[in-house]
Amino acid sequence: FIKNVLFESPRLIAIMLIVGGVILLAVDRFAPTPTITDATQLPFRKAVAIGFFQCLAMVPGVSRSGATISGALILGVSKRAAAEFSFFLSIPTMAGAFAFDIYKNRHILDFSAWSDIAVGFVMAFISAILVVRWVLDYVSRNGFALFAWWRIIVGALALAALTLGF
Repeated sequence: FIKNVLFESPRLIAIMLIVGGVILLAVDRFAPTPTITDATQLPFRKAVAIGFFQCLAMVPGVSRSGATISGALILGVSKRAAAEFSFFLSIPTMAGAFAFDIYKNRHILDFSAWSDIAVGFVMAFISAILVVRWVLDYVSRNGFALFAWWRIIVGALALAALTLGF
């Protein structure tokens, strides 16, 4: 259903970008006072609950990180810890997607491609560490409003373009 119906609807994706931005703004502003400030100290039940929020990202246009961060904020996790845990949660997801993609394309890969993949992986890892550090510092100081407004603007532009027939 998700692949055949939801991915065939660019309008749904644009709407979910806007809805996700509005939710992120609301949660960023009205979340309960944090009781957890360290992502590595999350109780198991809250970690699992945040993982369930990640399932919302199966709907096209719903951000995986936005869903997990919003869920964590609702559950009383600080902004920095919520973003940090979302990054931690992405590691097995991305590793699984990478492994599945390699498996699906194994017949077109040869040994010369492995060095390119390894270099790309290392460079992506290094740049991710730098970006994650910057994002965590930014979120700790400013919250998620910038990211929420970006989603709302992109979603509105996409909706306008679809309405105008572009």
